[in-house]
Amino acid sequence: MPQISLRSFDLKLLAAFFMLIDHIGAYFPAAPEGLRWLGRLSFPLFLFCLAWSYHYTHNRRLFLLRLYLMSLLMTALRWWLESRWPTEEGFGNHNIFVTLLLTCLLISTIEACQESPQLGVLWLGGLAAGQLLYYQLPVFLPPLRHLSGDLLTGLVPNLALCEFGFEFAALGVAMYFLRERPRQLAAVYLLFCLYQFSEEILHYGKAVQFWMALALPLMLAYNQQRGPGLKWFFYLFYPAHLVLLFWLANFVLK
Repeated sequence: MPQISLRSFDLKLLAAFFMLIDHIGAYFPAAPEGLRWLGRLSFPLFLFCLAWSYHYTHNRRLFLLRLYLMSLLMTALRWWLESRWPTEEGFGNHNIFVTLLLTCLLISTIEACQESPQLGVLWLGGLAAGQLLYYQLPVFLPPLRHLSGDLLTGLVPNLALCEFGFEFAALGVAMYFLRERPRQLAAVYLLFCLYQFSEEILHYGKAVQFWMALALPLMLAYNQQRGPGLKWFFYLFYPAHLVLLFWLANFVLK
């Protein structure tokens, strides 16, 4: 049986597909519950692709800036939609760019610490200052006090409140440093899935996020090839499909 070989482009397409069906399940309550289960594969695949992209990129500053600008776009988009067309459920907390950005910042901070203590202190200080700024900025800019935590973290990325939480940013960091050690990566990833399983069973009585374990074989099939570029397709697909589903769920098919 031939071994499956997947490029970065292929993994991103799969991640986008799983994300689409996940959000269909989120916006349409009558949709089969299995859509949300399969949707758990999406973000880990995006994290995996991010780890390799951050390794290969020739301009990390531009890479980070692009993620931050997209987080601002998602923040502005949510604020505008919920202000212009308020609904019972709202647009939802959709801003994976914050988590992706923080993952990259954590990676660079760790690498800076490995390079030299002085550089590491600067990166750690900057990361800590950003976390403090999240809580202090509304004090100096009163209009920001009316923003929810989800919206504010789109402006000032916060490790505690980013989508999926700090633990997934930490998973992305592990993927980066273990990217060329598939056995260790698989072990860490499965342990993370077991942790998610135990947490969900303990708090909710059922496990959904655990389905992310099915993404591991796809990651291990990565052949370190890029494939077609279409970088902006994936950046723009994220807000575009969310707006479409929000509109269909609340104003067309309701």
